[in-house]
Formats: sequence, C-alpha cells, structure tokens
Amino acid sequence: MIPTALDAPPPRSGGSRRRKKSEQDQGRTGHAVVDGGGGGGGDPSSPGLIEDMASREKRLKRELNRRAQKFVKGPSVNPRKIADRKTKAHVRYAETLADQAATDAALHEKWLLAATPGAVEAEGPMERTWRFQQADIAAAVDVNAARKAFDLSLKDFGPYRCDFARNGRDVVLGGRRGHVAIVRWSDYRLVAEAHLRDTVRAVKFLHSGQFFAAAQKKYAYIYDNRGLEIHCLKEHSEPRALDFLPEHFLLVSVSATGVLRYQDTSYGKLVASHRTKLGPCDALTHNPQNAIVHLGHQNGTVTLWSPNQGHAAVKMLCHRGPVRGVAVDPRGNHMVTAGADAQVKVWDLRTYKEIHSYFSAVPASGVEVSQRGMMAVAAGSRVQIWSPEAISGAKQNAPYLTHRIHESAAIECVKFCPYDDALGVGHAGGFSNLIVPGSGEPNYDSMVANPFETRGQRREQEVARLLDKLPSEMIQLDGEAVGKVRAVPREVQRERREMQVEAELAARREQREANAAKTRMKGKNRVSKRYRKKQQNVVDDKKLRATARKEEEKRRREAKEGGGAGDERGPGRTAGAASDAPEAPKDAGAALRRFYK
Repeated sequence: MIPTALDAPPPRSGGSRRRKKSEQDQGRTGHAVVDGGGGGGGDPSSPGLIEDMASREKRLKRELNRRAQKFVKGPSVNPRKIADRKTKAHVRYAETLADQAATDAALHEKWLLAATPGAVEAEGPMERTWRFQQADIAAAVDVNAARKAFDLSLKDFGPYRCDFARNGRDVVLGGRRGHVAIVRWSDYRLVAEAHLRDTVRAVKFLHSGQFFAAAQKKYAYIYDNRGLEIHCLKEHSEPRALDFLPEHFLLVSVSATGVLRYQDTSYGKLVASHRTKLGPCDALTHNPQNAIVHLGHQNGTVTLWSPNQGHAAVKMLCHRGPVRGVAVDPRGNHMVTAGADAQVKVWDLRTYKEIHSYFSAVPASGVEVSQRGMMAVAAGSRVQIWSPEAISGAKQNAPYLTHRIHESAAIECVKFCPYDDALGVGHAGGFSNLIVPGSGEPNYDSMVANPFETRGQRREQEVARLLDKLPSEMIQLDGEAVGKVRAVPREVQRERREMQVEAELAARREQREANAAKTRMKGKNRVSKRYRKKQQNVVDDKKLRATARKEEEKRRREAKEGGGAGDERGPGRTAGAASDAPEAPKDAGAALRRFYK
C-alpha cells in the first residue's frame, strides 16, 4: 500500500514560507505528498522528496507523450513559415486543439481502458475467491459499497422476478402473487408499490425507470412509476416472458401458446406477430448488437427471431431437455444457455458452435451476463458468478464467487445492475442484492445512460432517443450489413455483364429493323395512293372504254409488226371499197369498220 500524507511523520519545524512553497509545489504537480525515503524524512520541503516528485512527473509526461504519438493525425505544420497573421493564428489554434485531443485520448487509454479491471484477488496459492462470503467482501470495501449488500424478506408474495433500469438507478420487483414495487436501491427508498391481485410472471422496465411492463395471467400491462395502470395490451395474451429493445422502442413478449409479438411503445401499434410452433417458452432475451430475439424452447432448441421474418432466422439444438435460461454478452459474440439437463453451455454466435460446457449439480433456473462479461448462473438456492474468461477465454475450473440464499429459497432469476458492481437475485423468499466486484462498467456515457441524471436531463434524453429511434425494418441477423454494399462474386458480375451486352445488342438490332421497315414504307401511305388502291376494284363505263382502248392499241401493234393479212377473215393492209379487204362481219365494232369493206 502506498503511504499517504496521513501516514507520514509530522514535518520538521521550519518557517511558514517553506511550508507554503511546499504546498504550492504539491498543488502544481497534482500528486499526494509521500515519504520519499531520502534525507529530510517526511518534510515536504526536503530536496530528496522534491527530486523524486520531479522525476516522477517527468516519467509520467514521457509516457503520456509516447501514448499520444499514436493519436496524432499527420505531420504538424510550422506556423512560423506562414506570412499571413490571421492564417497563422488559425493554424496555431488548430494545432493546439489537435495536441489536446491526442493528449486526452492518451489519458483515456491509460486510465479508462485498463486491461485488468478491479476484481477480488486471493492471497497465496491455497486461497480461492469462490470461498469469500458477502460478509467478507462487505467488510473489505468502503461504507457506501457495503450498503449495496442487503436482503428483502418477502415470503408471502414470492417467488420474485426483478429487473434493473437502463441506468442502474431503480429496480422493479414482481411477485408471483401480484405484488410489484419499484425501489430506488441506490438510496434505499421505496418509489412505488402496488398489489395487482393477479399472477405476475415477469416484469420489465421500458425506455426509462418511469414505466415498466408486467406479464400477468391474461394480458400484458404497462404501469408508471407510481404503480398506476396506463395500458392494457390485449394483443399480448397469456405472456410468459418479456423483453424490451431500447434502440427500437419495441416491447417483446412470448405467450403460453408460443406466439412471439413485437409492440411499438412509441405509438402503441403491434409491429409483428410470429408463431414459433414450438410450444410455451420461458427463456427470452435479445442480442444488444443487432436486436435479434433469442428464445429457449422446451425441446432444447434456441431460435433467433426478427420482426421482419415470419420464420426463425437460426435454429440451434443446444440441450437434451428444456432450455431454462438464455443470455447474450454485451458484444453480441457469445451466447450462454442453461438447460434442464444440468448443463450450462457457451456458444459462439459467429460460427454457431459450442465453446465450453459447464456442469451444474442442480439444473440452472437462469443465467445472466454482466457488462464486463461475467456470467451468473442460478441453480437451486445457490448462485455462481464466473469470470469473463469463462465465456471468451479458456475453460475455468472454478467460479469467481458463490453465494447461497438463506433458508434455501429457490432462485427465480438473476440480473446484473448496469454501471455498478451488484447482482440482483429474485427468489422465493424475496430479493437479495449481492456485491460482485468488477462486474459493472465504471465509465458510463451520459448520452446513453446517466445514473445521476436529473429530471431535466431525463426529459431531454427521452426526446433525443425518440428522434434517434431505429425502425424495426433495420433489425437483421448481420447488424453491420446496414449501410454497406454487398459484394457480388466475379462470376455473377461476368454473367450480368454478358447479359447486359446481349440485351443492348438485341435492342439495337430491333431498332435497326424497325428503321429499315419504316424506310421501305416511306411514301406508300399517301392519300392519293390509298385512293387509287381503293379504286382498283371499282367497275364503270369509263374504265371499260379505257380497257378496250388499250386492247385495240395492243392488237394494232401486233398487226403492224406482222406485215400482212393474217387469215382469210383477217383485215387487209388497206381499207376501203376498192381494197382487197374482206367483208366486215356483223359483230365488228364501229372502231374496226375501217379495216373492212
């Protein structure tokens, strides 16, 4: 342990000026006054202590500069080479902002992204962390943290189910016999309490701690933080489990008949309703990365659902008996399932393969994964907490912590508190809150969830979250595929290119043939042409005379080309009374009379 200023011996007698200078040096360096071990003892003005503090400050600055190098974007610009004063001032200001951003990123990497978060550590090779009791942990932590370990004895209305608000400020308790309550557990204050006089199977907070949903015997209901009923969701009949998708404002329920329903709580409409066809379901959770709902069924399968598909996107055979609990880690890469076959299995959601399998002496009744990746398994009246390596690392031989509920009350559910090292356990005898060091995320984002929010901040956050609400159509199995262009294989690209070229050539060929037909028909559709074509079938005296005239001229040409009389009855060369022409026949026309006598 590093000695602090309270542990150091009293300073030597000296003038007030020396003490004042030492205090100024301490405030400037920002470090606590410790015993440097050099001459001067515990006197802050001793040369050895000052040199030690100066060397430590230089060492921290060098480390900070080395870390900041990776966050510097591009080479820096020398403002001295810029002639314009205004531009020079802008460049100098931009360089200052860039250096400050790199320094802040280095500080964040050093202090907020620690590779090993705080946890319980055993001393010596014979000591084990799972042997530590809650009384031992409460005695070793500070007073405020020790107050987080408490028990609520509620034997008349159990077993209880619990759920924490998104910011970890409130906890809602729901007893099977109709008792519901909201507790501001950080202040140990009862916010609201109601007796519904109905069976309560599950409770779930909505987008904030102001509203929660309760799965009752016949329908699902929504209550406010005063315990007053706001809505009765008659579409959600006989609900067995509830869940809420905060980014989409969707309340999810599964009924005793195996019907999965999605209810939009922003405008109160039923988004989707799917029949799982696998019977009743008690295990329900969702993946925080892609909002895919995971259901654990009685036949040992776990199905993954989206409101945009009428069938299960993935179906996995996980256990040889009913699935009692399902949980997904915050990164969305691993899934933990607990079955009636006394097995707790860890699955990789990227390959859908089993990673680890842990044996439970009693079939587990529920599982939960914390923000830091710790796994809580409730089996009978005992709860086991496993380290994050049990999920994402090598298989562990022993749990991290264990706890047994008093009077051997059967555990109904377990829930980790966000942004705090606490685990809520709902059991037949009431509710218990356990201290689990290293389970919660210590660095919260106030734009996502603020444990210390005020009323104005809560209202502003609700408006911002409604504006940033994601539509249900964006829920899909691959959450990173939204906004990306799907790569097409080269073979498909080549086929599409060939088909496009053939289609273009065919279109050009058809256009060329159409143009040629239009050129051939050019001028053949005139009015006079159409009139003459119609008159071809009309027979009148004028047309007959014209036809006869043509025939007469044809015979005349033939007779002239022949050079003499044809037969005895044919006309002669000359006509007249003294000619050698024959007598005119009776049927000869007036036009032919001149060729005969």
